[in-house]
Amino acid sequence: MTPQQTKVGIGIMIFNQDGNVLMARRKGAHGAGEYAFPGGHLEYGETFEGCARREVAEECGIEIDTIGFLFVANVKAYMPKHYVHLTLTARWKSGTPKIKEPDKSEAWGWYALDALPDPLFETCRLSVESYKSGQNYFDGQ
Repeated sequence: MTPQQTKVGIGIMIFNQDGNVLMARRKGAHGAGEYAFPGGHLEYGETFEGCARREVAEECGIEIDTIGFLFVANVKAYMPKHYVHLTLTARWKSGTPKIKEPDKSEAWGWYALDALPDPLFETCRLSVESYKSGQNYFDGQ
């Protein structure tokens, strides 16, 4: 049996020109059926910004810019999976979101912050809370 290891996950809260955020319903992994931003695992030696650009391109085929830090969290909501999670914000630059990993998510959509789909993936719930409150650190969620 392999011991559990904490992983680093990065989510990208992408805003379009109307101030809406990009989300899709998760499939197959923890949080299946919940809505989430594009994101994934930080690869060895990768920068946070590099991870964000790669994951967004891999998952939905768009380009982003104006990447910034929103918050960090110690996420244990999906135990036995345990993540140190960072959410970054970004602006949509170009492209039309499309499903590039159909085994991982359903159709991408742009949603207003006051009309998000339900249920939300835990890190997205924290993202909205952080964005509205300015809190940038969550421990033991």
